[in-house]
Amino acid sequence: MVGLQQVFKSFGMALIVTMHPRMLWLSLRSFLIVSVLWSVLIWLAWTPALEALRIGLNTSIFTRWIQEGLIWAGFENARAWIATLFFVMLIIPLITISLLVFIAFSTVPAIVKIATRQSPYHDLECKQGGGFFGGLVYTVWSALICLTLVMLTLPVWWVPPLVAVLPPLLWGWLTMRLMSYDVLVKHASAEERDILIQKYRRPLLCMGIVAGMLGAVPTFFWATSALALVLFPIVSFVTLWIYSLIFVFAALWFSYFLLDALKQLRDEELDKALTVQSRVVDMELPNHG
Repeated sequence: MVGLQQVFKSFGMALIVTMHPRMLWLSLRSFLIVSVLWSVLIWLAWTPALEALRIGLNTSIFTRWIQEGLIWAGFENARAWIATLFFVMLIIPLITISLLVFIAFSTVPAIVKIATRQSPYHDLECKQGGGFFGGLVYTVWSALICLTLVMLTLPVWWVPPLVAVLPPLLWGWLTMRLMSYDVLVKHASAEERDILIQKYRRPLLCMGIVAGMLGAVPTFFWATSALALVLFPIVSFVTLWIYSLIFVFAALWFSYFLLDALKQLRDEELDKALTVQSRVVDMELPNHG
């Protein structure tokens, strides 16, 4: 029975395999590629983005209220660094979502391939329930939904308890969406994928949220620490690699769980087919009573 026991079993397997040199390399590769891309973008956009933010913050009633509150609380130099803080708060979700999308689209297939080399999955038939274009559309659409939710909730990320609650929920939902689709896209048919995602929606969402909670630790430090603002380039690189490792772990966790679920689903379908066939044969046999 694929359930809570299998969630913990696949968690343990994923935790062990994540420390394998191949997995560490996959996380490092994703980190390096995304880091280079964002380093170039931040280097090009840093000065004009900060200038635009300063103008916008000075003319916004909401942000003016935040600045006045910070000054009232004793942060006399709030106007000097609040634009930088806003920029960091805006860039964190973009970097995180882009990294998760990159890993889901480019790294998960390699992880699933490694997982299926293990003996329980050798005979798992590939039914190719999706293609490149469909996966791209699904990934981009999911990322846009998550980004919209992030932008809508970003103002309340300033409230200390929520900065530790909202990121895990958002990253968990996106992780569940992307990992569930990409893990099953090669081996499951579209119908099987829909059945499994619907049947195990709660465990999958919980798995995604746990992965999101692991990622919330660097998010909380990155978004709230003054040291993170001073050492933004260094802190961002270290945090990004932690994110990458966590997302690779999540991909392994979802792979083991969903491949077991797919195997069980097919075994159940085979048992039903054999039962029906046996009844048909019994009905066709002559009655010599």
